[in-house]
Amino acid sequence: MSIQIYSVKKNFDTQKAERYFKERRIPVQNMDLKKHRLGEREVQLMLKAVGAEQLLDREDKKVREHPACYYDRESLLIPAIQENPWLLRSPVVRNGSRVTVGYQPDVWKEWNI
Repeated sequence: MSIQIYSVKKNFDTQKAERYFKERRIPVQNMDLKKHRLGEREVQLMLKAVGAEQLLDREDKKVREHPACYYDRESLLIPAIQENPWLLRSPVVRNGSRVTVGYQPDVWKEWNI
């Protein structure tokens, strides 16, 4: 299983995450959410692993203006995230069922890749 890095835009944390895995020669699959549509099970896994509070980029003004920012039911959040992947904080890093949001090298070290 390879590492997947989901991102909407190449922000500083996304670049640092890519560099972290590249320096350790860990294969990474970059998932540009402008091109790759998230599946329902992928979104469910992310929400279950980290929760909507961490997953949604509520610091972004555009995200705060979207109704999904205030949803509390997974059944409403999943289609909203699928339709608007820019709601997510970048990067979302996935290793199987383990998920992190942002630059988290301390957690990635524990993954024993």
